[in-house]
Amino acid sequence: MNTVTRPGLRERKKQRTRDALLQAALELFTTQGYEHTTVDEITEAVDVSQRTFFRYFAGKEDAAFAVQEIAHTRFAAAVRERPVDEAPLEALRNAVLKDWDTIAEAVEQVVPIELYLRMCRLTESTPALLAAHLRRSDEVGEEVARVIAEREGLDLDADPRPRVAVAVFAGVIRVMERRWGLSEDLGATETRALTVRYLDAVGPVLTEKWRTDRGAADTPVNARGPQNT
Repeated sequence: MNTVTRPGLRERKKQRTRDALLQAALELFTTQGYEHTTVDEITEAVDVSQRTFFRYFAGKEDAAFAVQEIAHTRFAAAVRERPVDEAPLEALRNAVLKDWDTIAEAVEQVVPIELYLRMCRLTESTPALLAAHLRRSDEVGEEVARVIAEREGLDLDADPRPRVAVAVFAGVIRVMERRWGLSEDLGATETRALTVRYLDAVGPVLTEKWRTDRGAADTPVNARGPQNT
């Protein structure tokens, strides 16, 4: 029987310190602006040293996106856990919608979901944060494309479909993010409904299944990608 080992006192104290720094950073970013907030102000809010801050974060950008990284990590894991008989776009969709509450719970273990939503809106209106968000999203997209390729038994470098599917999916999410960033009336429930609506707008081109009967065993054949007829 598997048992869950509880973190020791030292690890729990470190986690509490990190969470406190993170929440203080997001509160300051969203109330006085990202560019007008200093590391000193964040550490003063928690009553720790700058050295302690840099023990957990490389800088303000790392703190700004730490909660988003939790959501991204959970999403990539959810894609990997989807049944292999789901078409790629279906797996991406279900990873978001069926794990919506799980992802939200993971976020709320660190900061209130309302603060996370405020930070997401701030990202949309702050050029430096938006540029960092798009760069980080591209990195996540590459990771998820690799997961899709592994699920389908494809060579990611030879077959364009995993990257194309993820790009289409990411494009839909990006449209939703922009719409969401313009409105302060969208909470978690409304955001989920908006995500469903936008994903429903994706046509059938990428919704078909790609796996052959032999699945991953056909990797050398599948790796050639779609063939012209």
